[in-house]
Amino acid sequence: VQLQASGGGLVQAGGSLRLSCAASAGIRSINNIAWYRQAPGKQRELVAGITSGGSTDYADSVKGRFTISRDNAKNTVYLQMNSLKPEDTAVYYCNTVMGPYVYWGQGTLVTVSS
Repeated sequence: VQLQASGGGLVQAGGSLRLSCAASAGIRSINNIAWYRQAPGKQRELVAGITSGGSTDYADSVKGRFTISRDNAKNTVYLQMNSLKPEDTAVYYCNTVMGPYVYWGQGTLVTVSS
């Protein structure tokens, strides 16, 4: 499975962006798909995840502002980010684990200016 992340960019604080993660293969059979982010000088952290059944989970820092969703017909997972803050600035990666294999997208940069 190849994952292609897109949708990053420069936005002012309080603004919104929608990230997309397109998979090369059908995602109906993929259980968990997640978004991670890595800010400069910091460790990569889990932002949000979604299961094949649509159950979602979020980091406390983004709850109420970010929404993860999936469109199995388009083999795409989305991350809608609202009320963005400067501390959301990071490279965002999509991720899935299938058996013993871990797949990462190439990352998309989100920069939030104050």
